[in-house]
Amino acid sequence: MKLDVLYFAWVRERIGEGREVVETEAATVADLVRELSAREERYALAFSDLTALRVAVDQELTGFDAPIGNAREVAFFPPMTGG
Repeated sequence: MKLDVLYFAWVRERIGEGREVVETEAATVADLVRELSAREERYALAFSDLTALRVAVDQELTGFDAPIGNAREVAFFPPMTGG
């Protein structure tokens, strides 16, 4: 399936782009992360510490064990702080 993958903040900086379309067979977000990490070192670096990342599937905050199913978009970003 084709999936829009979005990267924000330092994740975008490490990967070098803010958005890409990915062809994937991943069943969960964790599967997608494994696929991306295996691509190149820049992805492996960005996903090296999942505790420092949050993920949203179709704009809903979720965990890395979440199924992708028929999702159209997955976004990765650091935890947000308010003020």
